[in-house]
Amino acid sequence: MTLRKPPPLDTPLSIVDGEVRAPDGTLVATVSVGAPVTETVPAVPWDVAEAAARTYDGFAGHPFGTCYVCGPDRVDGLGIYPGRLADGTTAAPWTVPGEVGPETVWAALDCPGGWTVLGPDRACVLGRIAVHMRELPKPGSRCVVRGALVTSEGRKSLVHTTLYGPDGAELARARATWIEITI
Repeated sequence: MTLRKPPPLDTPLSIVDGEVRAPDGTLVATVSVGAPVTETVPAVPWDVAEAAARTYDGFAGHPFGTCYVCGPDRVDGLGIYPGRLADGTTAAPWTVPGEVGPETVWAALDCPGGWTVLGPDRACVLGRIAVHMRELPKPGSRCVVRGALVTSEGRKSLVHTTLYGPDGAELARARATWIEITI
């Protein structure tokens, strides 16, 4: 999926012929089948993810504080706060909400990769994401989301993200492009 505009929340979107549109007809995203997502970020235990989350840079300053996934100012969001580990990757604990669908997993795979690039002096937005989902997490389960920067060139960065279930089994993985912007 390639985002063309920020997707409106709590708004039904339509998908026709690979185009995602808002009710007013605005093109929000395009969807196509891409190369398979084969890369993963290694799992870490829940307690390591919890410790990393306590160091989440977004608590000190967040370019999008109301982000549904990682915004600390968003009380109804997913509450995924990816903190950096010593190797530059990110880890976040995530307690899955009572209702979970594929779109929730796609969202959960978004920001943990982005925070390998984002920082106090660098704002970025998701440009493109491809996801391979093995299975949905169970509501209420304690999962870990991992992110890793693969490469950066100019304003674009390629990241990988992996979602693990309570038993450490991989549930989903993503490859995403993040683009640096000026706020």
